[in-house]
Amino acid sequence: MEMTVAEIAGLVGAKADGDLSAVVSGVAPISEAGPGHITFLGNRRYERHLATTGATVIIVPEEYAGSPAIAGKTVILAANAPVAFAKVLGLFESSSAPLAVGVHPSAHVADTAVLGEGVAVGPCATVMDGVTIGKDSVIHPGVYIGPDATVGSGTTIYANATVRERVRIGDRVIIHSGAVIGSDGFGFARDGDVNLKIPQIGIVVVEDDVEIGANVAIDRATIGVTMIHRGAKIDNLVQVAHNVTIGEGSMIVAQTGISGSTRVGKGVVLAGQSGIAGHIEIGDGAVIAAQAGVMSSVPAGARMSGYPARKHSVAKRISASLANLPALFARVGAIEKRLEKLDRED
Repeated sequence: MEMTVAEIAGLVGAKADGDLSAVVSGVAPISEAGPGHITFLGNRRYERHLATTGATVIIVPEEYAGSPAIAGKTVILAANAPVAFAKVLGLFESSSAPLAVGVHPSAHVADTAVLGEGVAVGPCATVMDGVTIGKDSVIHPGVYIGPDATVGSGTTIYANATVRERVRIGDRVIIHSGAVIGSDGFGFARDGDVNLKIPQIGIVVVEDDVEIGANVAIDRATIGVTMIHRGAKIDNLVQVAHNVTIGEGSMIVAQTGISGSTRVGKGVVLAGQSGIAGHIEIGDGAVIAAQAGVMSSVPAGARMSGYPARKHSVAKRISASLANLPALFARVGAIEKRLEKLDRED
């Protein structure tokens, strides 16, 4: 596909400066871009590449207007450069041929399943009794959808994902390969020397516009609902335990684990490898830093890091202090030796 700089600027709602008739045919990183490419500056640490990039056009934050750093360059000045670039990527997105509408001959779709208009079910997929799939949804090869599950309209489930029995998936949801939605919660009661399995008879509800990454596990509730609210985004390799609630628009980054019955508020960010204890609440808008260990409830808007997680400002001071421990030990050792010497002299 080819588009002019002016056409792209119009589509992303931004102002362009330079050669507006220049033609763009592809996208590339700022350090690798050449003629015909569009790129963007998303972080000032890459500003040095502005002088050397061969890109035909660069999307930059609008505060760069008039800056010497972009002198002689064709640029698109965007109020939010990452958002503008995301829209551009959508324009140039390429994917393999879409699945044909209908059911592939090798797929199994139960007689009692109901498929909406425009649904595609790929090779070797399995759709069990009582399943309902809304219009224009795409079920890729090897997907399993269990009895009485519901999938909304415009939803895409990629290869080899599993949606277990009675799970409810909303509209425009994206579920990536290997994800398991509705596996049993990790519930056991100690009976003498035996770990007695507690039946997990609840469900998982995934609301509209949620994206679930590859190899994510979202456990069904023991009783009641494990709830993923509208617009939440879950990265790869995340564990969501039974009866957890994740609020609207929250972002859960790779390798995070959320223990049972914890409530994550709206607009929360749980950064990579963070660990969240069970039966606590993470308030709206809170940010939990990478590898933080959260053992108690977090108020709305808090910034937490470290293990155990503390206010980020406190955790930074503790971290800085730890770096000085070797020198402090050496000083204390020297003081002790001087005191011992003074004691002997007395």
